[in-house]
Amino acid sequence: MAFDAGMLACMVREIRTKALGGRIEKIMQPERDEIILQLRSTEGGKRLLINTGTGPRIGFTELTRENPAQAPMFCMLLRKHLTGSRLADVRQEGFERVVTLEFDTRDEMGFACTRRIVAEIMGKYSNLIFTDGEGRIISVLRTVDFSTSSQRQVLPGMRYELPPPQDKDNPLEVDFDRFATLFSAESPDKGLDKFILSRFCGISATVAREMAVLATRHTDTPLCYVTPEEAWRGFDGIMSRIKEGSFVPTMVFDGGNAVEYAFCPLTQYVPPTETCAYETASGMLDAYFETRDKESRIRQRAADVLRLLTNAESRIKKKLDIQRGELSDCERADTYKKYGDMITANLWQLTRGMKQAELTDYELWDDEKGEYGTVLLELDERLTPSANAQKYYKKYAKARNAKVELARQIELGEAELSYVYTVFDALTRAETASDLAEIRDELYRSGYASRMKGYAAPKKQPAPAVAKFRTTNGYLVYCGKNNLQNEYITHKLADRNDYWFHAKGVPGSHVVMVTGGEEPDAQDFTDAASIAAHYSKAAGGAQIPVDYLLVRHVRKVPGAKPGFVTYHTNWTAYVTPDGDRVAAMRIK
Repeated sequence: MAFDAGMLACMVREIRTKALGGRIEKIMQPERDEIILQLRSTEGGKRLLINTGTGPRIGFTELTRENPAQAPMFCMLLRKHLTGSRLADVRQEGFERVVTLEFDTRDEMGFACTRRIVAEIMGKYSNLIFTDGEGRIISVLRTVDFSTSSQRQVLPGMRYELPPPQDKDNPLEVDFDRFATLFSAESPDKGLDKFILSRFCGISATVAREMAVLATRHTDTPLCYVTPEEAWRGFDGIMSRIKEGSFVPTMVFDGGNAVEYAFCPLTQYVPPTETCAYETASGMLDAYFETRDKESRIRQRAADVLRLLTNAESRIKKKLDIQRGELSDCERADTYKKYGDMITANLWQLTRGMKQAELTDYELWDDEKGEYGTVLLELDERLTPSANAQKYYKKYAKARNAKVELARQIELGEAELSYVYTVFDALTRAETASDLAEIRDELYRSGYASRMKGYAAPKKQPAPAVAKFRTTNGYLVYCGKNNLQNEYITHKLADRNDYWFHAKGVPGSHVVMVTGGEEPDAQDFTDAASIAAHYSKAAGGAQIPVDYLLVRHVRKVPGAKPGFVTYHTNWTAYVTPDGDRVAAMRIK
């Protein structure tokens, strides 16, 4: 679903209602393409989000963001000019996906002045431009020069110009006569929704289909089956909402997953899909983008780690396949020894220069012939019979020794592959930049730093930020989201009389329930086991086995990778974790 001009009109109305006249207290830039303005107005504190990256949009947000230690230059410039200013005006430019936020502030000399932020919410071309009161560009989030666009350049020092207009009509300014003229000029076979999309700007495909449904009860009715009056009824029904400010933020769910949203009711969807109306458009967008933004940011930031782990997995698997093939060859060690013995026993009938020799094998008895079988041996014609026997003995010794060493190398390779899978699993649970930094540091400690370009280990290691939960009866539960956090809570935070949980036989989080020497109820054990199952590779399954025991029985393996432990005297619980229940137990 695109953030269309109608959705922007809805957000502009919401911002004007709740934040107009508000004072900017703080400006943050948690991501390269995301700005948050913290305002204080008569409605209280509000956090205005402007996103020009994945899922471009503008609106208030209640979601928390982790800010970088050093603010980017664009953020520092906004802080210099806008901290303490007041939001004087918010307006949408025509029916385009462009919104201007105007601020009353003071310049370096203390004189009153105006500054503007222009947010272009236009898909992959989204941008954020900071201008003075005359429209001259002070700074821009993404510069656009001649090499990028020959039609319009966006550079500091230039005067800001709106994006080039499309060859489409403004739907807010169209009357029935103009609509009917455009309708008659179209091909009768063209769908009503396609006609609306091609002739009017600022309308998304979802809203165009909704207009068609309001007019004909179908989403793709050809124009030949519709009268201009019927088509206008559906078109004007939506546009009147925008003109009157009668917005109903609506989101569509399919199987519990949000799949669509709009500023108006969406009657085009039928069961099993469900629609839900929201009180505010900002709350709806928070619900829609919460998971998507997090996953997108993690994918972008973790691209180098994911590439490193994928290459490591391929390398280890290839090495193990070769070693297993060599190990199967080593099974011939006893055969080489037998061939050496056979040559030694028949030295009297062998001579130098023979390429093959057919010798009796006293381990092969042929019942039909009533005699021992024979074996055809390959000989090196350059060697004496005795030297050929020694050659087979050397092959035997080499295969025997290689079998032991290959078994050890395969065991080490399988252990390394298991470790790589635990880091893969931790990567899926990374929630913040700190979590990714801990995974990078873990890989650095494990010897992978040479494969991470430009990585330098931090001089001082901060304490890992582990996830915390509260069980039904109030017991505190720690949960590690990666191997460093697992090691920290198991061997640093936990007391020897606390309870330790881990999903059985799969990569997952170490979970510790702090009991203070008490014996928790069965429900608390179930809660902690559910957390361990939810934060594991087996998440989403049913009746997941979870081992649990006292921390004092958990042992760290000397020299092993971070987070690797052994344990004994454990119990096993079988749980089916409920994601919503686990989320409710988490301490924010």
